Amino acid sequence: MTKAHPSTHLHAHKKGDAQHLHFREDHSKAILLIALLLTFTFAGIEVVAGFWSNSLALISDAGHMVTDAAALGLALLAQIIAKRPPSAKHSFGFGRAESLAAFINGLAMLLLVVWIAYEALTRFKDPHEVQGQTVTIVAIIGLIINLVVAWVLSRDKKSVNTKAALVHVMGDLLGSVAALIAGVVIQYTGWMQIDPILSLFVCFLVLRSTADVLRESYHFLMEGVPHNIDYILVGQDLAKVPGVLSVHDLHVWEMTPGHPALIGHVEVRDLQDWPITLERINKMLREKHDIDHVTLQPEMPS
Repeated sequence: MTKAHPSTHLHAHKKGDAQHLHFREDHSKAILLIALLLTFTFAGIEVVAGFWSNSLALISDAGHMVTDAAALGLALLAQIIAKRPPSAKHSFGFGRAESLAAFINGLAMLLLVVWIAYEALTRFKDPHEVQGQTVTIVAIIGLIINLVVAWVLSRDKKSVNTKAALVHVMGDLLGSVAALIAGVVIQYTGWMQIDPILSLFVCFLVLRSTADVLRESYHFLMEGVPHNIDYILVGQDLAKVPGVLSVHDLHVWEMTPGHPALIGHVEVRDLQDWPITLERINKMLREKHDIDHVTLQPEMPS
């Protein structure tokens, strides 16, 4: 028989406790693994094609794909870490690993956008000779692969971490479309400036999505109040519960994405009535604000 860890009973939930999980179990690692393999494979193909055709555009896009593969690998690692149960050193579990990876991915994408924009501006002055036909063929292959990867990642609609990885892939998808257009235009007109123009357009689109991921993951990491919960209204509703005189030191945050928690101090009329008052509070928070992980300390009036 396997001996339980000494801290196991400390994390246990008994009758009346919130039934949230300290770890994520609803996401499939296979989703990120498939996306990682497809992205990394095409990055290798694009590197070979770029050197064979002496196309800096393809080599640069291959670097973009490698960055995305690294982001997907980081997302997969975070997915594995986030599934670990709480321990004696990490009593809240590892659910924040997903948002941490999403934030890092967002920062990496932001740096990549800055680099692409810089390269695009320099190419207005010094256009690079690009083999349009090779770019067109590789861009079509990349478009198909990126569509498959985006579809795979879009199946997980709950994880902010997977959303961050999807932002990278959407950047590749738009990059493939831009490369396809650029390849066709260069092939038939020889106008090299189309490449930096479309690159700047893609940068603008990707920048908006990246900002959303950074904002959402930063809010979670900083233990912000969940977007669907009105902090002021929660305090007002608590103060209206029969038996409650006032509320202070109130905090509302998410322990793991989608699982809000609340702690605070409550001044009550009579400590003997606290069990009944707490039951009223829990019912109100559950039904009105969808908060079921509640820790409150009762106090007599100062």
